[in-house]
Amino acid sequence: MEAEKIRNTTDVELKHQERELNEQLFKLKFQMNMGQTESLKKIRGLRKDIARVKTILRERELGIVRNGAAQQKAAAPAEAPAAPVAKKAAGKAAKAKGTAGKSRAAASKSRSEAT
Repeated sequence: MEAEKIRNTTDVELKHQERELNEQLFKLKFQMNMGQTESLKKIRGLRKDIARVKTILRERELGIVRNGAAQQKAAAPAEAPAAPVAKKAAGKAAKAKGTAGKSRAAASKSRSEAT
């Protein structure tokens, strides 16, 4: 199933399609556990289709509109500078947390040695 096909359907149809895909996936998993089939490709394909449907439903819920590559290219440079700053801040927070954990361990070790 292609993303363009999914984007051209309504929300109600998408929810119905998601339900059907989940049922098919359940049946295939059940058959596989019973030893009746070995269709890994079908299971992988169904999982990807379910993910596509859920992604498009979530995009619509958030109001994200994807019309083509031109819009995506225009949005990409605006988001690029913000990502490294967030990574640096997250890295600093992780380092600070790591050093705090080490000092606590050292403090508890010195307490246990004192007794």
